[in-house]
Amino acid sequence: MPRILPRTWPPVKFVLDALLINLAFLAAYWWRYNLQWFREVEPYNWVPYRFYLPLVLALTGIILFFYWLDGMYVVRRGRSWFDEFNSVFRGAFTGIATIIFFIFLTASPYYSRLIFFYAGVWILVLFGISRAIERGVQQVLRRHGIGVTRVLIIGAGEVGRTVMRNLVARPEYGYQVVGFVDDSPERGSTDIGRFRALGGTERIPALVDEHAIDEVIIALPWMAHRKILTIMGQCERRGVRAKVVPDLFQLSLSQVEMNDLSGVPLIGVREPSIRGRNLAIKRLVDVAASSLALVLLSPLLGLSALLIRLDSEGPVIFTQARVGRGGRLFTVYKFRTMRVGADLAVAELADRNEASGPLFKMRDDPRRTRVGKWLRKASIDEMPQFWNVLRGDMSIVGPRPALPSEVERYQPWHRRRLEAAPGITGLWQVSGRSEVSFDDMVLLDLYYIENWSPFLDLKIMLKTVPTVLMGRGAY
Repeated sequence: MPRILPRTWPPVKFVLDALLINLAFLAAYWWRYNLQWFREVEPYNWVPYRFYLPLVLALTGIILFFYWLDGMYVVRRGRSWFDEFNSVFRGAFTGIATIIFFIFLTASPYYSRLIFFYAGVWILVLFGISRAIERGVQQVLRRHGIGVTRVLIIGAGEVGRTVMRNLVARPEYGYQVVGFVDDSPERGSTDIGRFRALGGTERIPALVDEHAIDEVIIALPWMAHRKILTIMGQCERRGVRAKVVPDLFQLSLSQVEMNDLSGVPLIGVREPSIRGRNLAIKRLVDVAASSLALVLLSPLLGLSALLIRLDSEGPVIFTQARVGRGGRLFTVYKFRTMRVGADLAVAELADRNEASGPLFKMRDDPRRTRVGKWLRKASIDEMPQFWNVLRGDMSIVGPRPALPSEVERYQPWHRRRLEAAPGITGLWQVSGRSEVSFDDMVLLDLYYIENWSPFLDLKIMLKTVPTVLMGRGAY
């Protein structure tokens, strides 16, 4: 079933799109001739729907043709709702413009030009809803193992971890990673977050058969070309797709820039994304957003401070040393949610730790106060950190601020998350917060650092709102 679904969906989607275009035009006809919005229809200008049918069929064919040219009926991973809606808009605009141009050439007095504007609006609405429903259904099916591609990753070095963090950050790709293999005794036996270590490359044939692997992603160093060819041969004999991630002289793939010079490929090294002008833009947004937040949230901040004071003894604000960008220490500000001296009791509760790696998390932490439990559930305890953002210690969006004791236990690849200023929210928060393992959190942080853009920040901030409201992973 997982292999059949991607092949059968495009033709079904093509037929459904044709029906949606006809439904959109029918709704446009109803708007124009029944509701008569914006402009009334004189009785002598009333045109029965059957006279529009030839144009509707032509419009359907033209729009579907442009959608087909744009690759909307080819299974492509990672295509977002915004990408597809952009294609929907371009195809609808081109199709409607073509029909209106035809009417202009024929000088037909029978057809209303306004109806085509209405049709365009309805096409955008119906297709926008249908694409959102399609993605919702895909997520449900993938949770049940339908429509997913079972993947085995070969190699857990820098290139392999780049693949892993991209798959963690982009679940819409529909990949279900069974695990990874690596010939290094240490890497081949140590899980990385949700990704299971399955041993060395000699186990690939057995793993492909045992786990019904659909695709193998080879992320080995460039000098292992003989081994890469051997693995590709093993996959070919078993009917499994094999894809190779190029290790360009052991550079991080996020640093590689590809250009074309009249057909000649050029490979260069690009600057990190959060530098120079981009860093200035991010800082400007942080100052504006944190200033506005502190003003608008001041009543809630005051009420929270009062409740903390009435509930338990101790200061309202809890301060703690955290590690910022480049390893610089700073003081983070939070509403106190635990009894005084709670940080000294961590050693006593070490055996009840529910987090992985150097983190400490407990779902039912006995150190929390009554008000503190509610503040954490609603993420109100973190609101004083807007002051940290205003001061420049933190950003609105970024990696989770780490404790010095956590950083001391970092592996070398973990330390790359210190290249960006820590944030109040981030990919780690909108992906599950406390439910995300430490290694997965680092993979998400590194993906954010390597792929930063203002749009990514906006996307994370918008996703943070429902995450906070639902209290998912907050404890």
